[in-house]
Amino acid sequence: MLNFIARPMVRVVDRYLPDPYIFVIILTVVVMAAAMLFEGHSPMAVATMWGDGFWALLQFAMQMVLVLVTGYMMASTPLVRKGLAKLAGLTSSAGGAILLVSVVSLAASWINWGFGLVVGALFAKEIAKQVRVDYRLLIASAYSGFIVWHGGLAGSVPLAIATAGHPFEAQIGVIGTSQTIFSFFNLAIVVALFIVVPLVNRMMLPSEADSVFVDPALLEEKEVKQPEVMTPAERLQNSMILTGLIGLAGVAYLIQYFLGGGTLTLNIVNFLFLIVAIILHGTPRNLLAALEEGVKGASGIVIQFPFYAGIMAIMVKSGLAASVSEWLVSLASPGSFPFFAFISAGIVNFFVPSGGGQWAVQAPVILPAAEALGVDAARAAMAVAWGDAWTNMVQPFWALPILGIAGLKAKDIMGFCTLHLILSGAIIALGLTFL
Repeated sequence: MLNFIARPMVRVVDRYLPDPYIFVIILTVVVMAAAMLFEGHSPMAVATMWGDGFWALLQFAMQMVLVLVTGYMMASTPLVRKGLAKLAGLTSSAGGAILLVSVVSLAASWINWGFGLVVGALFAKEIAKQVRVDYRLLIASAYSGFIVWHGGLAGSVPLAIATAGHPFEAQIGVIGTSQTIFSFFNLAIVVALFIVVPLVNRMMLPSEADSVFVDPALLEEKEVKQPEVMTPAERLQNSMILTGLIGLAGVAYLIQYFLGGGTLTLNIVNFLFLIVAIILHGTPRNLLAALEEGVKGASGIVIQFPFYAGIMAIMVKSGLAASVSEWLVSLASPGSFPFFAFISAGIVNFFVPSGGGQWAVQAPVILPAAEALGVDAARAAMAVAWGDAWTNMVQPFWALPILGIAGLKAKDIMGFCTLHLILSGAIIALGLTFL
């Protein structure tokens, strides 16, 4: 049944969804026009907002490039490849492959969103080497697990309001994760998605005739050949001593960091991936060969993230994000407020695809409205968090690292993810409203 429903979605998306670069250009034009028409700004004022904010995501863009590159380097080491191959060997059927990738991606994304993006894609590639399965759906299944990230251990909104000194402390105080991440309603939503997402992916599995397969040979990493006679420079490139020294320093830092109570941030995930890659590749030569392959998929991130930074700047500085939130929240009653906060966050997420940035924009609207209606601030905050995660299913921004690793285009997976947008939206809305 779901395969029958998903098939036309896949065809429509394949035909009409442009490359993510074209998508972000269209979003830019739409936001510019909206800022002029609805907020009354002049064309030059809007252009200034856009240009001033264009480079605001440089640090984040570099972090995302490193998520892709360091994750690829780690996964291309012989030990990790063997581990992934062994885990992939748990299934030999197409349906089992889809279920396994979905569950692994969901679990990894709940732990940490950056970890989930990389692990899901790398594991999917490894399964594709062993099981004959539709490659588009396999990668879409890896991405679909990302839906739970903002309800998980690394959710930026719940962690922000659980931190003393956060910008809205005077208004709502410090709200512990027992009221957000580990609340009954949030855990119920997460559990429901852990059940529904893998089953939906399995039921979308196309027939053999409609499937798109990938040649396993194309997924294999290139073998690095060592020269028989090495120059002094080549001996340094093949030195395990240099690798050992840097690896030892990295491990020492990570031990000290976690023993001191440190958590999985994006920088720590990248550092962990890099140190593991350095150690397991054995020599700088092997590491650099993996780097050369891994960086090929990062082009989309490099060119598109500055445009999203410009869009975010217009949305925030022009007042568009606040206006959208205010309009939707004005329709709400005490009972329906979480639903409308969730919907408003989903809409804003198309244009401000950053959890922390979106909370900074929407909190000044959402929190006073929740207080006026007598709605629990923790539930209001989680409504924004889930709205941010929800529309990622059809927003190519976060899919770029996975697509870079997999070697696919956004239109290859977004048709499948559209069904997740519909079904997960219903589950999350019900959980926020009635639990």
